[in-house]
Amino acid sequence: MSQNYSLHFFLKAPKNYIVGPKQVYMRITVSGSVPKEASVGRKWKPEHWISNANRAKGTTEVARTLNSYLDAITREMEKIHTQMVKEMIEITAESLMSKFKGKEKKARFLIEVFADHNKKMEVSIGKIFKANTLKGYKSSIGHLTEYLMKVYRTKDIDLLKIDHGFVVGYEFFLRTERNISAISAAKYIKHFRKIINLSIAHGWIKQDPFTFYKNKAKPRDKEFLTKHELDDISEIILKSTRLNQVRDVFVFCCYTGLSYADIKKLKRSNIRKGDDGKLWIYTNREKNANVSNIPLLDTPENLMRKYIHNIECELSGSVFPVQSNQKMNSYLKEIASLCRIHKIVTFHIARHTFATTVTLSNNVPLESVAKMLGHKDLKTTQHYAKVLDKKVGEDMMELNRRLNVV
Repeated sequence: MSQNYSLHFFLKAPKNYIVGPKQVYMRITVSGSVPKEASVGRKWKPEHWISNANRAKGTTEVARTLNSYLDAITREMEKIHTQMVKEMIEITAESLMSKFKGKEKKARFLIEVFADHNKKMEVSIGKIFKANTLKGYKSSIGHLTEYLMKVYRTKDIDLLKIDHGFVVGYEFFLRTERNISAISAAKYIKHFRKIINLSIAHGWIKQDPFTFYKNKAKPRDKEFLTKHELDDISEIILKSTRLNQVRDVFVFCCYTGLSYADIKKLKRSNIRKGDDGKLWIYTNREKNANVSNIPLLDTPENLMRKYIHNIECELSGSVFPVQSNQKMNSYLKEIASLCRIHKIVTFHIARHTFATTVTLSNNVPLESVAKMLGHKDLKTTQHYAKVLDKKVGEDMMELNRRLNVV
């Protein structure tokens, strides 16, 4: 977009004009935008107007006064143009005219727009968004504010000033100053990008600062338990009631693929007989509300029956007594230590274990696993469920057998 402009004064006849003074108009022209015209609030006789000079003819007091007024408009326009260039505001005939008339568009600021987005999200908790989603966006606005203070020495910034360098600088800040992993940084960049896309949709900015940006973060391999490790946790004798309960819930999820949020809300009414006469879990994922119907294997069914007469479960209608995620993860680390498992065992490993050790490694089709996990996109399952070395070995042995068939 051109940064140059031209200002032209001319006489314009009013409607049904026959003879006499005409209105003095100004026309702003910028290459690449539609010219804008406006009356300067003065009239002048055509015979006393010099068109190629854009000024009144003569040395009378009235002529000098009009020319001085037009000179003042010219100087004011130059001042406005210089300021807009300095502030990196897009130069168009419309923006110059609006600024001159004091009707310029309200400047939009990043943190202000982000905060408004979060307020609307907060109102939608439980309807459109989950509380944890809002928590992530609140963290994002905090990181952006820190970045602005650290690099730009300001609490907010005009959206029009955000460019490719701002985006790259923000990612660098997250990875270095905040010491955030590549995957987590990508999540915060994704939140930031949503606000930019929102601003583009509203017409507050026209140039996308993400046009040449590419995130290079690669997802880490999903940690899971091997069959031997899962058996160790399932069979270890635990003297503590709390550890037994946590172990049972965890193993149940290893054989069903439920996440912490899903098992936390799982009710006895969600477990019913299917058309095959067997017990099934009929539920929706807490994360995305996708349908997740899972047939119960013998192991999770037996675990569930242990808590039929549990007082807490009877009162709440829940399948298991489930403690906070923080406590569950703390107790799981204790159980893993007793089993001499050196992996960092968290509750979400149960979901990974179901996808790999329990299903895929036992030849359950990827499509079936995706349906049980509540994935709509098969790519999500492919990323989620890492194929085990054992499965790769078996596949190659089968290929070798076929190649050697005479």
